[in-house]
Amino acid sequence: MSFTVAILGRPNVGKSTLFNRLVGRRLALVHDRPGVTRDRREGEAALGDLTFRVIDTPGLEEAPQESLQGRMRRQTEAAVAESDLVLFMIDARAGVTPMDEAFAELVRASGKKASVIANKAEGRTAEGGVLEAYALGFGEPIPLSAEHALGLPDLYDVIAEAAEAARQEQDQAAPGDAADKPLHLAVIGRPNVGKSTLVNRLIGEERVLTGPEAGITRDAIAVDWTWRGRPFRLVDTAGLRRKARIVDQVEQLSVGDALRAVRFAEVAILVMDATQALEKQDLQIADLVAEEGRALVLALNKWDLVTDRAARLKELEEALEETLVQVRGLPLVPISAQTGLGLDRLMEAVLAVYETWNRRIATAKLNDWLAEMVERHPPPAVAGRRIRVKYISQTKTRPPTFYLSCSQPKALPDAYRRYLVNGLRETFGLYGVPIRLMLRRERNPYAERKGSGR
Repeated sequence: MSFTVAILGRPNVGKSTLFNRLVGRRLALVHDRPGVTRDRREGEAALGDLTFRVIDTPGLEEAPQESLQGRMRRQTEAAVAESDLVLFMIDARAGVTPMDEAFAELVRASGKKASVIANKAEGRTAEGGVLEAYALGFGEPIPLSAEHALGLPDLYDVIAEAAEAARQEQDQAAPGDAADKPLHLAVIGRPNVGKSTLVNRLIGEERVLTGPEAGITRDAIAVDWTWRGRPFRLVDTAGLRRKARIVDQVEQLSVGDALRAVRFAEVAILVMDATQALEKQDLQIADLVAEEGRALVLALNKWDLVTDRAARLKELEEALEETLVQVRGLPLVPISAQTGLGLDRLMEAVLAVYETWNRRIATAKLNDWLAEMVERHPPPAVAGRRIRVKYISQTKTRPPTFYLSCSQPKALPDAYRRYLVNGLRETFGLYGVPIRLMLRRERNPYAERKGSGR
């Protein structure tokens, strides 16, 4: 999906400087004289791991339609129409001018998603202009210095969030296209727990070799398969043993193949032998999947051989609740790959956890939740100064990833971070998937000035 960002604002606020910064070279002319840019210019931009199309626009001015300035304004309006996100730029040192307010109305009338950039915010004199920018109605302003590359992490967050929202809207607009893409599903586990038998039972044929001997599967075998009209790419993998037990070079290659299958999967089914005790290796494999950011379902195989099923299920649930806290609430599905018991429930759990892995939560809901969490249990004080938690936003899915802005991110205790992650999981139903909570410092573009004694 291509994503387009348009930069606009009145003349000489720094639009072309930001454009050049994003495209990584001096494509647009930059000069102190206002109105140097007359045509809209496009380029391929990169910011962190984001790539997108960016449009530099002429400065917005009030002028008759047929004048040069009027024709330049039409170029800007065309850029807005093409864009997915508008970066409305003001000069923070000058504050919000009547011209800024007039053209902000133009952006609002377009219906496009927009954020306000308070440029030239590297000096203390810009502080008032940043605060005034709230009145434009585009949410929290981003203090930025395009010339000195200050504030780019905050700009990254805004563009990443808008790009992900646009992608999801596109998927919802064409649900058939998303459903046509195969869901990549890896079947993993220790040797001889029934992975290949499960794959054969799911697809309805003896596609992969099975037997009582451990380690029969060596290559990661991918099979295209459809379940209830939904395409899957099913990957059977070699059994994963502890590193200390792997001495054969072929087995080392097989394990490497299995690990690659996990990295390319969207959901992993971890097959465990229900007749055996929960082993440390099972937990390490589950932890590996979580570290890779994949969704996970646990399949308790050989359930037909278990006698006291209720007691066994309760025992395993309690053990997993204590040990796999990073993916708490994992779907735990009893199955028998030999008889076909529970396989429909297993696939329903796969689709449910895949939906959770792709879930996006509105920023307003997140910040309402955050306010309640902080009120219930405020962050601790460090060296006599209480940590201020400002806001939270979701920057990506697959897995759900959130950025938390606070005054002292390095001082925030791990226990409080777990408190927030557990709250996210319970409030928004993010069970069975890893949650990434990234901390960032509340940006203050004037800190360097204050530290210099000026």
